[in-house]
Amino acid sequence: MRITVLAGGVGAARFLQGLRTAYPEAQITVIGNTADDIWLHGLKVCPDLDTVMYTLGGGIDAGRGWGRDDETYSILEELRAYDVPPLWFTLGDRDVATHLVRTQLLNAGFGLDQVTAALCKRWQPGVTLLPMSNDRVETHVVVDTPEGRSAIHFQQWWGQYRAELPALDFRFVGMEQAQPGPGVVEAIGDADVVVLPPSNPVVSIGPILSVQGIRDAVASGPAPVVGVSGIVGGRPVKGMADKCLAAIGVQADSAAVSAHYGARQLGGLLDGWVYESGDPAPDAALASLATSTLMHDAHSTAELARETIGLVT
Repeated sequence: MRITVLAGGVGAARFLQGLRTAYPEAQITVIGNTADDIWLHGLKVCPDLDTVMYTLGGGIDAGRGWGRDDETYSILEELRAYDVPPLWFTLGDRDVATHLVRTQLLNAGFGLDQVTAALCKRWQPGVTLLPMSNDRVETHVVVDTPEGRSAIHFQQWWGQYRAELPALDFRFVGMEQAQPGPGVVEAIGDADVVVLPPSNPVVSIGPILSVQGIRDAVASGPAPVVGVSGIVGGRPVKGMADKCLAAIGVQADSAAVSAHYGARQLGGLLDGWVYESGDPAPDAALASLATSTLMHDAHSTAELARETIGLVT
């Protein structure tokens, strides 16, 4: 079986752990969000790609769900001593090594897809990890500050302000020129099933679908498309999806998120939707499954992945 997953960060990475366990013989391709990427202190940082790579490769800080395990912060402390901004991004020493290697390879002329493949040789994630695009795209958040209305990088909105500044809009800077990364459209077209995992619909899945040609490939491809709600009881399991959804006028509940993606037979993307038992049901045009979507442990995560794929295959 060939499974293609459009992935953001923590929720998607955990779901992928279960998917890999539930379908050990499957050929899994992950199309990773790169609109969270940021240049810091001359280094190219790819938070969502790294979260997937570290999680599946056994190097993630399991408590936080992001960053390296057994991390130290000497470099960040030295930057603080020099008073060199930005200091709101938690840059770990072990994590810096990844960013150094990535930046060196990019500066040598390799594409982000080639660089990601090179990094994955160390981590052996058991999936093919593809950036959504090799082109630079950055999510910026429109906010009101004491100095007036401005657009700041998503990482600053989340890292410095903890999403407490109300988001008025999201802009994917560079998206007009962005092309799908090598192998991305093919991975969608060749898949037996496409999965939208429990990732932020606005800033994780949204940018991937906004790259020219990707939404059309998902909507018109032969594979069934199934999504998993990351909203439980009107709140995101992790992160700030509720605040992001509010900015685009979508209610933070499972049914509203499924309607945001849309049923394929009504011009949207989805054939199936998996959501938390007791939450609002999706449109009747979708095959749906109410179950436990909370990924407490390896067993529950694998079971969720199995139920998700089973809904549309």
